[in-house]
This record gives sequence, C-alpha cells and structure tokens, in this order.
Amino acid sequence: MDIDTVLPSKALTVSQLTSRLKGVMESTFPLVWVSGEISNCKQASSGHVYFTLKDEGAQLSAIMWRGAASRLRFQLRDGLKVLAAGPIQLYETRGQYQLIAEQLEPQGVGALELAFRQLQRKLDAEGLFDPERKRQWPLIPRRIALITSPTGAAVKDMLQVITRRWPRANVVIVPVPVQGADAAPQIAEALRRVHLIPDVEIVICGRGGGSLEDLWAFNEEVVARAIYDCQIPVISAVGHEIDVTIADLVADKRALTPSEAAELVVPLESDVKELLERVRHRLTTALQYQAQRARFQVEKLQDHRSLSRPYDRIRELQSEVDDLDERLRRSMRGRIDVARQELSKIAASLTALSPLAVLERGYSLTKRLADGNLIRDLSTLSPGDRISTLFSGGSVVSEVIQVECDED
Repeated sequence: MDIDTVLPSKALTVSQLTSRLKGVMESTFPLVWVSGEISNCKQASSGHVYFTLKDEGAQLSAIMWRGAASRLRFQLRDGLKVLAAGPIQLYETRGQYQLIAEQLEPQGVGALELAFRQLQRKLDAEGLFDPERKRQWPLIPRRIALITSPTGAAVKDMLQVITRRWPRANVVIVPVPVQGADAAPQIAEALRRVHLIPDVEIVICGRGGGSLEDLWAFNEEVVARAIYDCQIPVISAVGHEIDVTIADLVADKRALTPSEAAELVVPLESDVKELLERVRHRLTTALQYQAQRARFQVEKLQDHRSLSRPYDRIRELQSEVDDLDERLRRSMRGRIDVARQELSKIAASLTALSPLAVLERGYSLTKRLADGNLIRDLSTLSPGDRISTLFSGGSVVSEVIQVECDED
C-alpha cells in the first residue's frame, strides 16, 4: 500500500500504537528464557531489583519484583551471567519493553552453590571463620542444649550416644524446624536465647542428612551470625561427613555427624573412672613419698644437738648476753670518763672568764645605786651620788664627796 493513499483520519495515536504493540508482544512472549550478563544492577528501597541483560550485540531491560527477589538464594551483581525467565512486558509510558524476571539461575553453577560461595567469601572476609576465636567447653558440661528437631532421627541418635557415654548427663532439647522457610529464623532465635537456660555450657546445633536444599537453613546468614554471637560454645552437626555448611565453618567445632557431636561433648564414663583411678594412684604415691621424706627429716632432727641437749644452746646464748652486758658497761664507763674530763675543761675555762675570779685578784666593781649602771668613767659621778662597790668578799655602799679626775 502506498503511504500516500493512507488517510490522515486513520492515523493511530502513540498510545493506540503502543497499546497494540503491547498486546502483540505480551501475547507472543508470555514466558521466555533469556541468557545474558547482568549490568547496572540496582535494588530499590521497595525491594524491587532493576538490571540490564546484555550480550555482545544487544541489551534488554529487566525487573524482578520484590517477592521474586526475596526468594533468591544468591546475590545479583554486575558481570554475573544468568538465565532469566519471565514474560515480556511493554512499559507504555516510555514505549520501552522489558523482561519481568520471575526466575533467575546463574550459568555454570547452581543457584545454591553460588549463594554458598558468595556468603562464604563475605563472612570469611569479616573474620567469622577465624580459628583463634574458637572456644573450648568443659570436659563434663553441667548441661547440654540440643538445638534441633525434636522428632528427627538426629536427636534420638545424640541422646542415645550421650546417655550411653555419660549416663548422668543433663540434656535440654530446644525444638526448632530444621528445614523450610521458617527454619533459619527460628534456629537463629534459639541460638540467641540459649544462654538464658540455666547451667548450659555447650550447644549442639544441627540435623541429620539430606539434600542441599534440605540443609539450606544452616547456610543462611542469619544462622551464621547467631552462631558467631552465641554466648556459649557451639558444635555444628549438620548432615553427613561430606556435607559442609556455613554453620560448620562458623561454629567453635564441626562434627561430621550428630552422633560424633554427642561423642565430643561428654567423655566415656569408663575413661573418666580410669582417669580418676590413675589420679588416685598418683596422689597416693605422692603422699607416701612425702610421708617417708617427712619421717626421714624427723629422724634427722632427733639426732640434732639442739633437740637432744636443748639447754646447751640456751646457756650459750646466756653467756653471749653476759659478755655483751660487760662490754656495754665498760663502754659506758669509758664514755662517762671522757665526758667528765671534757666537762672539767669547760668549767675551768668558764671560771677563768668569770667576773668573780677577777674580783679575787683584787679588783672591784662600782655601780650607781640610783640607776644601777656600772661606773666606767669618773666623769659620770657627781658629789652626793650613792654608789655600791663590789669586792671579792662582799660590797660597800658609800657617798661621793669629791671627784678627782686625772688631767690626762
């Protein structure tokens, strides 16, 4: 048909054309599998994930709604090659078509395997697998907590092994589902609260064997972090020897099976009895040796002079005290004699300097009675002054009649 023959009155609006294309496209591709590499991957706060699938020649916008995204076991990231399945939808407002990804599978490796590797790398980088943080538990725990299904074969095996090895064991079962969507949150909650049970000193967390999907609760991040944060040492006992879970890597100890975990937490009663017997024998031998050594020392002391003739040493000490007393007395007498001689010398010196000694040599001292001042100069006296003259044998009071001074 020639384009010139199309009447303008029959022209479609953009909305009409887009609506027709939407109907054709969505009816033609109700479900399609697309292989490509993820780029521009973004997760909105609503939980929806927006990304682009691309190959060497083209690219396709895609969206995964929150419900489907929450069911993913692995994390989407740029550069990951995937198989995406879902309907093609035309977004009319922009005139852009996009894939509504309802399923995503990584290429080259299964979704669960990829999720395991991603979480393992993440937790390892954070140090949750560090061997230095692994804790020990008592040889004979006061109480053992089993976080597992109360109806599974694993709990029966563990109880049988524990009670056979240590009949007096105190065990408490913390019932949780061990598979299914609700398993991981409940296991994590039990691990976070198990320390509230009185006297619990060790925890066994696990289940019997199964497929990777059956064991997946023990590969969830919430369980791994709950084991890491648990205030009590945790033994992980998940599946069989060939099954390795994230819980095994975080736990303080990994048991190959639940039965082995039971063997790890309690000793054999016969082994403990044997150990106690060996300790008893060592203690008995040590006490006998100590008693024999003490007896020998007592016998040596019996022959010692201080015990056979105890007063001899006392007399020796008394003699030493007498000698010290005599030496002390001699020393004190000598010191007193020296002090007496020094005192005599000082007394003689003081006597020589005494004014009384001067008087004994014929000198006298005169003072005015009115003021008591010594007369050192005749010019200070006047006729009529009463004076007192001190001699060696006494004093004389007189009155000045006349003062005669040398002209010199």
